[in-house]
Amino acid sequence: MNELLKRVLLVCVCLFALTGHTIVEAPAIPVEPIAGSLSDAERAYTEGNFAKAERLYRSLAETGVTDAQFILGSMYDIGLGVPQDYTEALKWFRMAAEQGNTKAQSKLGAMYDIGLEVPQDRLEAMKWWRLAAEQGDAFAQYNLGAIYDHGKVVPRDFKEAVKWYRVAAEQGNVFAQEKLAWKYILGEGVHQDDVLAHMWLDIAVSNDHTPGWKMAIKQRTQQREAIARRMTAKQIAEARELARKCTANKFRECRRE
Repeated sequence: MNELLKRVLLVCVCLFALTGHTIVEAPAIPVEPIAGSLSDAERAYTEGNFAKAERLYRSLAETGVTDAQFILGSMYDIGLGVPQDYTEALKWFRMAAEQGNTKAQSKLGAMYDIGLEVPQDRLEAMKWWRLAAEQGDAFAQYNLGAIYDHGKVVPRDFKEAVKWYRVAAEQGNVFAQEKLAWKYILGEGVHQDDVLAHMWLDIAVSNDHTPGWKMAIKQRTQQREAIARRMTAKQIAEARELARKCTANKFRECRRE
């Protein structure tokens, strides 16, 4: 992924944290044949020449380059180098989303979720999040899990919630990791299992690099310690070893034998 896209996503992520949305690290984006043109736009941006960057990204966006559309939408969404303009942001996010850009689909879903520049419509939000989730976007997977978890748009379905939390957790989404821990604590959608709950909280504690991480880590540590008080020493040791192996395996196949 080009560096500017990472920076734009990071700023977007910070703003989502303030509005209660999840935070994810963007998955790698394949380098397209037009990478040189995108590099020119990125170079202008990193040099502080925002007017040129906006012009270059707009030129690419108008030809249908979805990464450029997403970045241009993000610039208008948060006022990076251009006046903040949610109408313009929505326009470019929608263009990119309709062409299958997963990050744009996630952003469009978020705008419908909170009613930003569009009428609030959680069914429409769910539609866009599902499209992105099915393409592997962890942000959308987490939010889709939350929809099924809370049952505000569709009937509550803990098993479906766990399914989406798990795939997001396996991509390193720290909030999905915490939610998955709670499902094991409560036995919702899975068999109650303190060892796996402790494991996922352990992972979430060590994996959190998001805004507000100090408070989040403190809360998760307290949750983990509360569970540990009803566990045996052998169970705690097992949970810690599972967390170590899970992290080393990049959060894949994090289950007990």
